Amino acid sequence: MAEWPWPPEPAALDADDPAPSFARCFAGPDGARVLGVLRAMTVERALGPDASDAALRHLEGQRALVATILALAARGRGEAP
Repeated sequence: MAEWPWPPEPAALDADDPAPSFARCFAGPDGARVLGVLRAMTVERALGPDASDAALRHLEGQRALVATILALAARGRGEAP
């Protein structure tokens, strides 16, 4: 019987994968600062109870974009998703 591979092996990155570029872009202190600002502006932001549907949808779109950037940078560093 084969052993269960745990933790799973990270998937190999192909030449077209942008993840390594994201990892390099945000690797230094300036990149960390930019990611911190993006997180503060989106993920850590809360709208009040009077926020319109349009404002909520707009913020959720921004959060999705920042989450994608964070995931690509993490994958490019070889971190598990």
